[in-house]
Amino acid sequence: MKQVILKTNWAREIKDYLAITFGLICYAVGWGAFMLPYEITTGGVTGISAIIYYATGIEIQVSYFFINALFMLFALKILGFKFCIKTIYAIFALTFFLWAVQQILRDENGNLPLLLGPGQEFMACIIGAGILGFGMGFVFINNGSTGGTDIIAWIINKYKDVTLGRLIMYLDIIIISSCYFVFHDWKRVLFGFTVLFILSFVIDYVVNSARQSVQFLIFSRKYEEIAEGINQQIKRGVTLLNGTGWYSKQDVKVVVVLAKKSQSLDIFRLVKDIDPDAFISQSNVVGVYGEGFDKLKVK
Repeated sequence: MKQVILKTNWAREIKDYLAITFGLICYAVGWGAFMLPYEITTGGVTGISAIIYYATGIEIQVSYFFINALFMLFALKILGFKFCIKTIYAIFALTFFLWAVQQILRDENGNLPLLLGPGQEFMACIIGAGILGFGMGFVFINNGSTGGTDIIAWIINKYKDVTLGRLIMYLDIIIISSCYFVFHDWKRVLFGFTVLFILSFVIDYVVNSARQSVQFLIFSRKYEEIAEGINQQIKRGVTLLNGTGWYSKQDVKVVVVLAKKSQSLDIFRLVKDIDPDAFISQSNVVGVYGEGFDKLKVK
């Protein structure tokens, strides 16, 4: 039994790292293809690194790595190695991907091409922010982090009763506003806040879509077959509740299922195949915590 659990944990970890890697590649493409060529910035350490790049020419991945390395020295001491392991991997991986994407895209003169054409900064904001948000959302839903200001927020939150979201928001406002001192153009600052807004919206959409769960209440005389089918084919736990039909005054069994939203169609098809006359109620649930769903995180 212990070996099975260990194999499951290893498989889950490998899956997480592969998914995090995919998300980081998307994030690097967003920067290399849209943000850097049009000189757009946003919040976080990557935003700081972009401002340094625009002002000095130091490659974004270089300053990104060294700033995060400095933060990680404090984080390892305060938060511990176990908390930081995936963040350390993400920092090294993203440093490489930022470099690789730029190398692939640069022309023979070493310049990043304007893929959308000149004067298309606003469209670059929208498309770039969408790709950045998708990549970061993919990292977050697989228990990863890109480091940066998240590390600062976690450290401060450990000692001060301030929410993480508020801390990160304050830091991002300062970072984006500081790009005015490089360009002396408030339009660039507005572009930065536009990216931040779209980025946050897409991250929330990706995270909430992936974690959204549904609850089924299934009323059927063939409840045993339906329960067994859901348990064996859909791989979801099933609970049977005792009920009484008020009109018929007959005892009934209610099949209760909590599942991922992506499994809804499979459950509907299974119930229909077993009992076309079954009565089904489906509802969205705010949160489901426990085995097979989100982890319960409380102090």
